[in-house]
Amino acid sequence: MATATNVEATATGTVEWLSAPSTNIVVPVYQRQYRWDIGGCEKLLSDVRAVADEPEAHRHFIGSILSAAEVAGGDLILIDGQQRITTIMLLIAALHHAVRDTDPAMAAELERVLVRADDTERTKLRPHHAWAELYESVVLDRRQDADRESRFDDNYAFFRSQVHAEEAPRIWRGLQRLEHVSITLGAEANAQQIFESLNSTGEPLRDHELIHNYVLMGLSHAEQLAVEEEFWLPIERHTGEAIGAFWRHYLVMKTGREVAPAGEHGVYAAFRDRFPRLDLEHLRSDAAVWREYAEIYGILLDPSREQDATIRKQLEHVNTFGRATYPLVMSAYGDYRRGAIGQDELIETLEWVQAMFLRRAVVGLPADRLIARLCRARSESREELERAIARITPSDERVSAVLKYGELPHAAYVLGRIEGVDDPSAYDVESIVPAVPADDWSGDGDRRWSEFSEDEQNSHRALAPTLGNLTLLEPGLSERVFGAAFPDKQRDAYARSAVAATRALADEGMWNTAAITARTTRLTADFVRVWARPALPEIDDDGLTPVLDAVRRRGWPAGWDREFDYVEYRGEHWEVKDVRALFNRIFRRAWTDDRPSALSYSARHGGPIYDEMAWKGHWDTLADGAHLYMGWDSNYMMTALQGVLEESGIAAEVFVKYSYIGNVM
Repeated sequence: MATATNVEATATGTVEWLSAPSTNIVVPVYQRQYRWDIGGCEKLLSDVRAVADEPEAHRHFIGSILSAAEVAGGDLILIDGQQRITTIMLLIAALHHAVRDTDPAMAAELERVLVRADDTERTKLRPHHAWAELYESVVLDRRQDADRESRFDDNYAFFRSQVHAEEAPRIWRGLQRLEHVSITLGAEANAQQIFESLNSTGEPLRDHELIHNYVLMGLSHAEQLAVEEEFWLPIERHTGEAIGAFWRHYLVMKTGREVAPAGEHGVYAAFRDRFPRLDLEHLRSDAAVWREYAEIYGILLDPSREQDATIRKQLEHVNTFGRATYPLVMSAYGDYRRGAIGQDELIETLEWVQAMFLRRAVVGLPADRLIARLCRARSESREELERAIARITPSDERVSAVLKYGELPHAAYVLGRIEGVDDPSAYDVESIVPAVPADDWSGDGDRRWSEFSEDEQNSHRALAPTLGNLTLLEPGLSERVFGAAFPDKQRDAYARSAVAATRALADEGMWNTAAITARTTRLTADFVRVWARPALPEIDDDGLTPVLDAVRRRGWPAGWDREFDYVEYRGEHWEVKDVRALFNRIFRRAWTDDRPSALSYSARHGGPIYDEMAWKGHWDTLADGAHLYMGWDSNYMMTALQGVLEESGIAAEVFVKYSYIGNVM
């Protein structure tokens, strides 16, 4: 019979375990901050009161507590359970302070839970070194600043307000009926794997917290402190609240694959795949790169940190389109900082990105699932990136046609660059014909809006949000002529504006649909020049998705049998409508064209090709002694077909065209 030698699990009373002289607990460096809120404290106190009122034999289970013995010093390293144990300690501290003057016997029992037996000046629980003194000042009632704020202070204050001396026996009785499973790890146990598998009763860890644990968990306490100070804390400082987004965008940049932010810790899973082993030597090398890109990410979040004025302005422009651009921008900016490319190539890349995003917004195309493919292309060469961007950037003709009648997206940004305004946020976007004209509005000073025919009014309204009817105007001037007729705006606002393009409107004889159309034509020429598409003969085909960017879906969603319109396979047109059929055809083709890659992929992943039909289900025979199992779900099939195409080195030559059903399901 096998015996587990690396994991010891024992059911125990929580207070009994905490009060034992040998239970001295250290929270390791990699643990997240304490963040239980008042709601969690209310629930704990309610549970304690409820079990206190039950018969003697009743207990309340708080989950499992995972710890490991520290090699030096003999303390317990708390791997999972920090949030619960800290909150229980704060409740016990509040109870201790409530009874210490009235019930010395109970106070002594409570003190044995809170204070180390070998050093009464230290608490039995020692949190992360960054906030250990703060915690101990609360538990030992040594706070000097009564007005300070922390989770420790807030939760202790809540318990102190709820726990009074007359109820102390009941609360103490309930606390003594709490129990947990104490899991102690041996020296050879995989702490990270066990930690991830636990169904903790506390708040679930976020991806960046799991990454933090994964990076530091295998190190000694001294090594943890060194890596934390040298690498992790700078990463946190540079990225702030966006640290989770940083890790996702960093992994997209490095892998060239989309990384899902939601679901079952997709970012953390991608991180582990990218960094399967992290010994100290390699960790320091990798962490130096993470820190470098975290600094870059901080500059993208706040371009004012960039010293070069030209690059700073370009980064501000890129931020118009949100953080979706960041993986590609980080890649180019990182190469620029290391001297691998010059400023000209960095600016060129940033301009391409802006042109691609803006042109797609103009024609109403989505911008999701694009950046990963561009990161892959850039990793090949500048020329490959240029071709990839050209392929998904709408043409001049398509953009010009839409600008004539379509609403202008990102109007302040567009007008600012066309009209030469350094800070468009300091101006209002002025609609020359108001979106909703008043009855007395006039474009020439003679004919009023109420005299326009219905068709004329509709034509003016339709052109109101277009490029030709918009300009930038100082807020004070904009307020002065809000809703005014065009001649009044010319005299009282446009002629006084510091924006040259706006002042030019003062010379227009009248403002009507013909004037709007003419101005749109002039500004469209500027638009396609400023946001130029790479001058390559690539087709403007944004309907095709590289197979590596195809969506992975669990199960078989409704409509899966019409997911694709077709598939392009190395120049061939395949009438394939769903993932299952594509999976079958890709593996059959791999078996014919590149059998070593098909067998290599299957051997490393334990399928989907097998020597025999070893179980019941849907199979397809490739050859004698080679059978393809077809009973997988959609997610597995997509992953497998992507994998075998990468194994063969032809994934970049395969595209899927999503059907309407496939796009919305």
